[in-house]
Amino acid sequence: MDHLAAPRSTLTVRASRVCSFFMMPPFRTGLLLTTSALVTASAALASTPPVTHNAAPSTARTISAAHKKAVHVHTHSHAPEADNMEGMHHEHSATHTSHTAEQILVTHHHTPAVMQAERRLSRIPGGTSVIDASVMLRGRSATNADSFKYQAGVFAQAPCGSDDLRISIRGSGIQTGLNATRSGILFLFDGLPLTTPIGTVNELQEPLGIKYTEVLRGGNGFDYGSLMLGGAINYVTNTGYDAQTYQARVEAGSFGYVKEQLSSGKVIGKHDYYISVTNSYRSGYQESTKSTNFGVNFNYGYKFNDRVENRFFFRYRQTSEGNPYYLTRAQVAQNPKQAQEPYRYWGTKTIEPGTKYAADRVSIRIDDNSKLMLGFVYMNAPMDHELGNTASLYDIDYASGVLSYQRHDTLFGLKSDTDVGVYTTHDLHATIDNRVRRADAYPGVAIGTLVTRSHLGGSDNVFHVSNNTEVFHNFWLTVAGALDYSPRSGSQTYPEKSRFSQDALYFSPRAGFRYVINPHIQVYGNVSRSVQPAQDWQYLSGNLYTSGIATGLTKDWSMLKPQTATSFEVGTSGEYAGTQWSLSYYHSAVRNELLSVMTPTSQLYNNATYGNASPTTHQGVEFALHSNLYQWAGNVISLRQAYTYQDFRFNHDPVWGHNHIPGIPQHYYQGELHLDLKNGFYAAVDAEVASSVLASYDNRYRAAPYHIYNFNMGYQWPQKHRQVYLSFHNLANKHYATGVVPVYGSGTTQPSALLVGDGFGIFAGISVGFD
Repeated sequence: MDHLAAPRSTLTVRASRVCSFFMMPPFRTGLLLTTSALVTASAALASTPPVTHNAAPSTARTISAAHKKAVHVHTHSHAPEADNMEGMHHEHSATHTSHTAEQILVTHHHTPAVMQAERRLSRIPGGTSVIDASVMLRGRSATNADSFKYQAGVFAQAPCGSDDLRISIRGSGIQTGLNATRSGILFLFDGLPLTTPIGTVNELQEPLGIKYTEVLRGGNGFDYGSLMLGGAINYVTNTGYDAQTYQARVEAGSFGYVKEQLSSGKVIGKHDYYISVTNSYRSGYQESTKSTNFGVNFNYGYKFNDRVENRFFFRYRQTSEGNPYYLTRAQVAQNPKQAQEPYRYWGTKTIEPGTKYAADRVSIRIDDNSKLMLGFVYMNAPMDHELGNTASLYDIDYASGVLSYQRHDTLFGLKSDTDVGVYTTHDLHATIDNRVRRADAYPGVAIGTLVTRSHLGGSDNVFHVSNNTEVFHNFWLTVAGALDYSPRSGSQTYPEKSRFSQDALYFSPRAGFRYVINPHIQVYGNVSRSVQPAQDWQYLSGNLYTSGIATGLTKDWSMLKPQTATSFEVGTSGEYAGTQWSLSYYHSAVRNELLSVMTPTSQLYNNATYGNASPTTHQGVEFALHSNLYQWAGNVISLRQAYTYQDFRFNHDPVWGHNHIPGIPQHYYQGELHLDLKNGFYAAVDAEVASSVLASYDNRYRAAPYHIYNFNMGYQWPQKHRQVYLSFHNLANKHYATGVVPVYGSGTTQPSALLVGDGFGIFAGISVGFD
């Protein structure tokens, strides 16, 4: 791994000494490499998958008969309001505006819970969307990336078909490779934290068992306590109120893929429960990508009375995933099934032997105008990265908490909503051991011998207040502010001692407006400040050991600065003539952006190479359309489209000038043409198109652009919980890369920096449920 903290005056020397493998020097203020380390380093159609929509207002029109066919009709009553995440945020918009243009129902959405969530998110002056899981389940649900299809502004991929979701919103976390944690987005389960100071673990994000998912892009995740550039994603779990008493689902297909689910949910008086057990196996399209996982998702609720409820959540998941590492552009074109040399012979993989998540949430409706929610989370996430010369073993425990208070008032005759909240998460215990894995790299040393031991410490604490007031008819003004205190610390106790400690206190304001022009159209805008400290393990990005058993591993800590940004967003959403749209433009002036680079040394020792960049700019356009093209006799042909434009670049950097920041396509499109027949048959053809992805900071190396076509069809028995489907993925067997892990430059050779996407595959599934 290459360290970061060298003085700027050495930049010219470094630039002259870069070997041919990585030809360009690092950023001015970050990712600064020593000379020795450098010498060593030698975008057209939308399946029934996720029904999403940008919280647009729409006419109070009934859902079409064909769409009703897609809904599972449950015999249970709807969950009490405080039991849903709607209980966190009052439904003021759906109640007190009965005589204004803001009373809306949302078309294209299938369940009352989704429509209720959409109405609530429509009150946020910015880009949001809701993903209906019941629609996503009409096709393959192999990985969490399947859930995020057709989301304007969201780039989500599952490289190698694994659980290691690579996801970016507005440029968040675009530098991360096949590691086990994500950055730049606050993830939650049912309004309770999943993200911790170490990042967001992947393995718990199983798509089965989810009712719907909320996506709040950028500063629009503020009321959940997210001050991150990418915003917030909240998974809302099924409960006994919206699940079948018994349900079984089986999927199978190419690459040895098999996935099974058994679930049950029921209401018993004041009690209810939901449990989902999943198991899956995949031998893999690419070499060294075998994966297995097993998980449990359980929750139990008790309603004390009409005002007080409690719900306990428990999740457990264990996974094992092969890691083929990265290929060159030529290798992807010629044979994408191969793994990188020499790792293909080393049995590289990541094991999460059993991650536990336990949480409790109390929801209290104080009176008709105010609510209180209190939640607590404990998580244990052990990891074993069997990747290079050493194995990295993580032993980590976290505790997190949430306090949220919402109320509705009428001030001087004006409708006013206020949200006050506290979000806090802490490392209780965090140890990283690097141990000898390959005897060839450590002659005469026993396998498992300790090489380095590091300890991490950190917490994120956010206190946030927001007010949303209707200053005049259908014109809402939002004013908000947050205090963020995010200390970080770390120490290395073996083979040498080193430590660091850092405190960071920031104030993040937010302001916005939303104007509902009529029941069909609204416009909005906002300005917000984001702050994002580095994940605590990323600080281990300093000097390397140059002698002894730890040679090549990280010795020192780097004093990374929190990444901050000032962002503004303008947009519109609405519905006209059977077409719903959402359109947002955003611009972020980013300071101290947290970027990373891969080198052969950092890859070999599974090290972090992170640093702060000089000022950068993120801007983009997020555009989504959902249209009913033709309806007849209860049958519907519809078209769903999502287009994302992303322009991320340096500003006058002394080395990179105005180069684009690598890691994500500039143009990304997903579209699906869908047929729903009233007898229960459905079919869809969809396309995914991406422009070429820059893979180097010198912008001379990139992955090839690609376009992929898929076909899905199935049958859903009307008014029954029975469904079958057949899916064909990548019909043209396109050889393509789903993403890249950036290097400095390509020189005269092509670096191995590309992540492979699956080839042609056939998948089928069946789901049966009854009460």
